[in-house]
Amino acid sequence: MKVGLLQYDIAWEQKETNKKKIAQLVETSEHKGTIDWLILSEMTLSGFTMNTAAAELNDADRAFFSELAAKYSMNISYGGVEGGFNKLITVNRTGERISEYSKIHLYAYGDEDKFYTPGTQQVVFDLEGFKIMPAICFDLRFPYLFWNKAAEADAYVVIAAWPMRRAEHWMTLLRARAVENQAYCFGVDRLGFEGKIEYSGNSMGFDPLGKIIADAGTREGIAVSEPAMDKSLVAKTRERFPFINERKRIGF
Repeated sequence: MKVGLLQYDIAWEQKETNKKKIAQLVETSEHKGTIDWLILSEMTLSGFTMNTAAAELNDADRAFFSELAAKYSMNISYGGVEGGFNKLITVNRTGERISEYSKIHLYAYGDEDKFYTPGTQQVVFDLEGFKIMPAICFDLRFPYLFWNKAAEADAYVVIAAWPMRRAEHWMTLLRARAVENQAYCFGVDRLGFEGKIEYSGNSMGFDPLGKIIADAGTREGIAVSEPAMDKSLVAKTRERFPFINERKRIGF
């Protein structure tokens, strides 16, 4: 499965402008027509805003992603708010919703917990034979979420609005989640500014051994996994190094 990581400079709370940018980046990408799964960043159409009305998805927003998926015959994971929950939503190649996850760890340092409702359920969903566990931004700092589903998951997907000044944390933690759980890990962040906060992108993908297979750097565009995601690599890695079976829960 070829995984595309789309990062771009989000126009603050301007959904229609952002839809045009996303459509343009997909249409002009050298990878057009070859991507099996496209992933976008947290609160894809609005940016990480505490203006709940601006972030809330409507029918037209949902239709945009469903139509984009159907047009290019690719699965799409994107972010947005529904009913006060900060969500990661996935649609299949025909635009049908197949998964939704509500962010469990809200970013209190940025007052997210004052405006949104935390999720309470972890999710693992099937994507064309791959078992995927979604997470959103601040969730990445809590490894037990990933440990909880390690035996079930072939890959993790993390969408984020992660500031540039902590980009090293972002990249390090993505790789750590891949290595410690022997699974693929894909992370997509945004570019540009939200007020004085700058974002550098650094959307990346790692294989179960921690090898970089996708790196979008700090520029707008779509980075595609090379080589493609291979479920057998997860099985072979875990068979050769059966570390997950040796985990122990002590004191929690």
